[in-house]
Amino acid sequence: MTASAPLVAVCQFAPTDSRDANRERVIELVVEAASRGAGLVVLPEYSSFFVSPMDASLAANAETLEGEFVQTLHRLASEHGVTIVAGLVEQADAGRVRNTLVAVSDAGIQAVYRKQHLYDAFGQTESDWIEPGPLETATFDVLGIRFGMMTCYDLRFPEVARTLVDAGADALLVPAEWVRGPLKEHHWSTLLTARAIESTAYVIAADHPAPIGVGLSQIIDPQGVVLAGVSAGEGIATASLDSDLITRTRETNPVLRLRRYRVVPTA
Repeated sequence: MTASAPLVAVCQFAPTDSRDANRERVIELVVEAASRGAGLVVLPEYSSFFVSPMDASLAANAETLEGEFVQTLHRLASEHGVTIVAGLVEQADAGRVRNTLVAVSDAGIQAVYRKQHLYDAFGQTESDWIEPGPLETATFDVLGIRFGMMTCYDLRFPEVARTLVDAGADALLVPAEWVRGPLKEHHWSTLLTARAIESTAYVIAADHPAPIGVGLSQIIDPQGVVLAGVSAGEGIATASLDSDLITRTRETNPVLRLRRYRVVPTA
């Protein structure tokens, strides 16, 4: 890996029901990550607004892709020369919202992903408030690498990662609000590592901290090795990505070439 290998950052923080406070915290985190040399900054799911349990305030605080939150990301990206990926509560119809990821650079929005698999599990019913996204992949290129986006519960469905790899992704971004519970830390870390190994791709995951989330934001290489991470509290972790390692891993372990099944949408 050369000295010019691109640096990425995961920012672990706890969004609240104050959109203003969330934007201010995002500004602080992006500025800090950029000062460490990060060219890509990844923030959690629901970075623009979050309330637990979910209620009608989600729709009341939803924004468009032209709203204050995305405008703030664009300004930060332009001022600090970074690309930012963050979760947004986006306006939708019929009283629900979209759980959306945006990738924003100095040139504006580079990709948009709306969560496909809603968290109707472990006693939660995200679909009461969230409209599921279309069966589409979302990728973008920066730092000489193609990144693909998924959100939180999508992690439990390996076909999401596989469709992103089929779309050319060499790194998978996983903004999340991985809710705490029995064995949830184990599930989170195991699934992140599995997605990296089976995809021979980097996995870059940003979660909410305790007490609601499990924390454990991390950057994992294509062989399943954790390069950097955050524990249970707020914080930033950075690591360099080595495109040569992706190539070498896929030569040694050519699972993508040798597989005999394709992913086909069911709906």
